[in-house]
Parts: sequence; structure tokens; C-alpha cells
Amino acid sequence: MKVFLLKNVPGVGMAGEIIKVSDGYGLNYLIPHKLGVTVTDQNESFYKNRIKHIENRKEVIATETSMLAQSMQELKLMLKYKTCDDNKKRLYGSVGTAEIAQALNEVLHKENIKQTVSERQILLNKSIKETGTHKVKIKLSTRLQPEITVQISAE
Repeated sequence: MKVFLLKNVPGVGMAGEIIKVSDGYGLNYLIPHKLGVTVTDQNESFYKNRIKHIENRKEVIATETSMLAQSMQELKLMLKYKTCDDNKKRLYGSVGTAEIAQALNEVLHKENIKQTVSERQILLNKSIKETGTHKVKIKLSTRLQPEITVQISAE
């Protein structure tokens, strides 16, 4: 039986693919769990056109993402925070992913880049607690992870 996958199924296939599976697996698991739909001779051309549309869309998204990664490589964020009186290097609080995402989105908006970065895309091992220059990775996709420079200085 041929099935068009609506969602990724580990070990079986990716969303947007037409695959051949046993009748029992397709009828008892994939279709009832809304992971796929049956492909017949009548609707096969529709799903093949849909696959082409998905591929074109993935290409456009990949191009936009690579352009965003290219522009991010050159970014340097400047953030000012209060420091402790006894030690001018240590911050009162810490700088986390939320603060970096907000500052990064403001810079992207100023440069007329329509894409935004969420907190979950910022890869920090631990929050930043000292002034200075820090390298931070941004996960745009599994392959594209540009590194930006974050300069933290005292207010």
C-alpha cells in the first residue's frame, strides 16, 4: 500500500514523502494516528505535486536561513548592565537567553531583517555573569549555527 506521510515517522520516512508500507501497518497505525493518508491512482498526482511544492518551500526557507546566518556572523551585540561595587567585572544579575534574544531581535529589526530569533535558538552553556566579550551560538537549523559576539560592559 502507498501512503503519503503527513508527519515524520522515525524509521519509516519524512513528512511529505510517498512510501510503500504493508497494508496492516498503514491501515492500523499510520492512517488512524493521522500520520499518513492512502495514495490511490486517482490522487497520486495531487500528492506528487504537493511534494514538489514542499521541496520548493524548503529551498526558499534554507536560502533565507543561510542569508540570516551570513548576516549574523558579522554581528556584535553591545549590552550594558549594572556591576557590583566591589568588583567591576561581576554583574548584579546575569545575562541569559531572553536578554540576548531581545537585543538580537532589535538589531535585526533595525537592519530590516524580518526574521526573529527565539530564546530556544540561543545556545548558552550557562548564563553570563561577568563583563567582557562572549561568543554565543544561535541555532537556526541543525546545520546552520552562526556564532555572534556579545560585549557586556558596566553601566
